[in-house]
Amino acid sequence: MGHWWYRNIIEPGKLPLLLALASFVVSFLVTRTITRLIRAGRGPFRNIGAGGTHIHHVVPGIVLMVVGGFGAVSSGTSGWAAGISAVLFGIGAGLVLDEFALVLYLHDVYWSERGRKSVEAVVLTASLGGMLLLGFLPFGVNSLDSAELQDRVSATLTVVINLLFSLIALMKGKARLAVLGVLVPFVALFGAVRLARPGSIWAERLYRRRPRTRRRAARRAARHDARWAEPRRRLQDLLGGAPDR
Repeated sequence: MGHWWYRNIIEPGKLPLLLALASFVVSFLVTRTITRLIRAGRGPFRNIGAGGTHIHHVVPGIVLMVVGGFGAVSSGTSGWAAGISAVLFGIGAGLVLDEFALVLYLHDVYWSERGRKSVEAVVLTASLGGMLLLGFLPFGVNSLDSAELQDRVSATLTVVINLLFSLIALMKGKARLAVLGVLVPFVALFGAVRLARPGSIWAERLYRRRPRTRRRAARRAARHDARWAEPRRRLQDLLGGAPDR
């Protein structure tokens, strides 16, 4: 176990990433636990305010992210300073993304249906961090051998193609596949070749004069949502609490 830890975490300089990811997950879970207790009126926790203004935890989260980010840039990838900076950044990121929906909509939607976006952002970020920790590199570069990496044309072409797949998936309204496809090219390719979701940029521009394709896209999106919407809602409710009715 010790050899694996050194070979896969310490030696490649991944310890700060591990600390940041762990503190990010713990920060989110602790924050959601506290907010759910406040919502239920249990425990000693209360909302924080100053001068009649409710201070959301995204505010200290931004401060911690700034401090941790600048600390990480100045401390390198090893040493106690890098570890502390990684923990501060992870805690701050957990606080900020826990209120991602508030930042997105510029409105307090924490316990509304739109507040589910925060849980989605946290799960997606944790997944990306876990894949980076396991050795995935952006845009499929990890699939190239040493000779291909030295060939700038080959490496650049790989990055450009995989970036294009991610952009097409994003334009087709498949944001999750587009983001995951940054690290796993096959995922982005899967999202790029399938029909666009109704209302996406791709569908609005290219399906406008293709009614049959538009209807197929609508039916496929409806089947997908009917299959996965309820399991996704249950997971979100488990992690972040059910929204107000």
